[in-house]
Amino acid sequence: RSRARETAMTTSMMMCSMRCARARAVPARERRRAATRAQAKDDEEVAKRWLTSTAASLVVLATPFAAHARLEGVNNPNLLPPGPAVPVLDVAGYLTPGDVKRLTNEVTSLERDTGVKLRVLAQAYPQTPGLAVKDYWNVDDDTVVFVADPGLGNILNFSVGGNLDLEVPPSFWTRLANKYGTKFYWSDKGEEASISAAVNAIDQCLREEPGRTKCSKIAEYVDFDAAASGDASNVNPGGGLFGLFGN
Repeated sequence: RSRARETAMTTSMMMCSMRCARARAVPARERRRAATRAQAKDDEEVAKRWLTSTAASLVVLATPFAAHARLEGVNNPNLLPPGPAVPVLDVAGYLTPGDVKRLTNEVTSLERDTGVKLRVLAQAYPQTPGLAVKDYWNVDDDTVVFVADPGLGNILNFSVGGNLDLEVPPSFWTRLANKYGTKFYWSDKGEEASISAAVNAIDQCLREEPGRTKCSKIAEYVDFDAAASGDASNVNPGGGLFGLFGN
């Protein structure tokens, strides 16, 4: 009988231990589930805030990649010039007629040599033709729409066609904006310098041969008009024409 009592006690203790372990496990599982639900809710709130803030400054011109193009809510074809479409539009007055002619020649040459349509819109939101440029320029998968708008802080903003999004790494556009689009840069050197430097860098990038190193560097830019006038503040030290004499 003594042995039977010992066996019964041992069995009872084991069952108790198992029940206690299960009892402890339930709150632990509930805590993990609660933590997971809380994290999911936090992630949802973060996503909502991101979408809300981003929607105010982005537009996708029927392309898979856009960076703060800020054309939303505006469709004003009255700001488009009459006649055939021109590749460089300045509705904000950042560029001189000479600047527009030079940039037009550059983007026209790029399109002729590579088939890529680079289109430039200099604006001061909300004074912009906005979404009207999509039809005006016949934006497609081989088009880069470059919107220069200092109202966003960073003046360089891009909408990139699907074919180019596969060819040019997204990091190129980010690095380009960080190099020539910051408020410090355009406040110091002028909006025209940021626009010209960006067009030059895009031109060099798109002319490079396909491969892993394509567009891995941002071309240096020198404002030779400023250099000729003796204004060294607008000349990038160590830079050179099309980056040939860069570091």
